[in-house]
Amino acid sequence: MASQEGKYNIKAVSKMLGIQAGTLRAWERRYSIIEPKRNEAGHRLYTDEHIYIIKWLMNKIKHGFTISQAVDLLEHHGNKISQIVVESSGQKDVAMQLSDELLSALMSFNERKAKEVMDRAFSLFTLEKVTIDILGSLLVKVGDMWENQKITVAHEHYASSFLKGKIGNIMFHLPVDSYLPRVIAVCGLKETHELGLLIFTLYLRQKGFEVIYLGEGIPPEDLDTVIREVDPKLLFVSCTIEEHLLSTVEWIEQAAYNHPSLQIGLGGLGLEYLSNDIKTKFKDIIIGNTKTEWDQWIHQKLKEEKRPPLWSQK
Repeated sequence: MASQEGKYNIKAVSKMLGIQAGTLRAWERRYSIIEPKRNEAGHRLYTDEHIYIIKWLMNKIKHGFTISQAVDLLEHHGNKISQIVVESSGQKDVAMQLSDELLSALMSFNERKAKEVMDRAFSLFTLEKVTIDILGSLLVKVGDMWENQKITVAHEHYASSFLKGKIGNIMFHLPVDSYLPRVIAVCGLKETHELGLLIFTLYLRQKGFEVIYLGEGIPPEDLDTVIREVDPKLLFVSCTIEEHLLSTVEWIEQAAYNHPSLQIGLGGLGLEYLSNDIKTKFKDIIIGNTKTEWDQWIHQKLKEEKRPPLWSQK
């Protein structure tokens, strides 16, 4: 059962679920279904149960219900709050279990078992949930295990190869929206870990973007050539390893100088090692590591008709 302790403030909930804080306040005023307690300072504190309910309401709205209809459905048509919480908690537990099973299969080089787990995941959940909650979770685990020398390079490469093949097959069948700008996705300098970039590329393809996926091992001069030939509007670079951060940032800086009209985004698990000064300097290009952060970054960049250069002319 979900925790009944209020532990998320309204800003955290807004960022976590991708919903405006003003919308949450309005729902609280109009409907008694969500009534967060307040701390001594008067700030709202939401529980895990509130999170599940808000996500359920948002899902109904996404499928055509008004908020009042969704609340009515929740209150009067058998969808009890406790049932929603149990279902939501259970779904999360199943996703985590599948991620663990897939990791175990890949770490034992058991392709048959890995395929069976993937088939179960796609039969139970949406493509988006499998990508973010299962494959994304697996990405973090594999990265941590490799960083802490708990697995060999061979294990990491095998997992990457398997997931790359699965994600590639999925992307091949996704339609492209010709009205969206073209995108290039590439790993940072000296990077050999592609899983994070692959998952982000799949996220972009789900949105309808045409993505030219270059992967790892691309020399700077080759990237310049591809940019001139393709004329993309967006370039996404992934960096996973701390020791590659500095050279990757310098590479991005040079790319921005050479192609001033190009929108550049930087992501990957390695970003957590950036100093606060560097994060502040490059805050406009850091896309984050969650779907909510990605959504916000993409939405903002698509709204901008023209941006000032990220770096001053040298």
